[in-house]
Amino acid sequence: MTGPMLPEIEKSKPLKDKWSQWLNGFGQGSIVFCALGSQITLEKDQFQEFCLGIELTGLPFLIAVKPPKGEKTIQEALPEGFEGRVKGRGVVWGEWVQQPLILAHPSVGCFVSHCGFGSMWESLLSDCQIVLLPYLNDQVLNTRLLTEELEVSVEVQREETGWFSKENLSGAIMSLMDKDIEIGNHVRRNHTKLK
Repeated sequence: MTGPMLPEIEKSKPLKDKWSQWLNGFGQGSIVFCALGSQITLEKDQFQEFCLGIELTGLPFLIAVKPPKGEKTIQEALPEGFEGRVKGRGVVWGEWVQQPLILAHPSVGCFVSHCGFGSMWESLLSDCQIVLLPYLNDQVLNTRLLTEELEVSVEVQREETGWFSKENLSGAIMSLMDKDIEIGNHVRRNHTKLK
């Protein structure tokens, strides 16, 4: 049999204690991890909608994205009252994280990604449910492969302008995290078969 060899997860460097301890505080497969890569910088209003969509799930989460355009830090761009509402169950981080090791952690159950090439492979190697939010041309093609051809992920629905609502983001995540929804079961089966 021939075909691509999937890369192994780099385990020589352990996950930083800060993240390991935080992730260990939650049940298996319960955390939503969000990362949009190094090339994507959201506008402030879309960043806030993103945060509100993740909050709307009611699930624990870790968001690792760059500060939005025009903002120096993540904290100054968060929606009003957000930190207080998600205290203890959510972190928004504006710096690099060890993405493959976070995806390999047993508490992480869902990965919201831009579907860049590296993130695509890392998501396929993980046990996480995959929710895609592509921005660039290659990411759109990767998303089509994962959602339409392989049927191992769902894509967040957008308006014609490219805007996505907090409800659409939350709905895409819950369609995979709620074990009673058939699309999630279908995607889970396909992802397991592929691995």
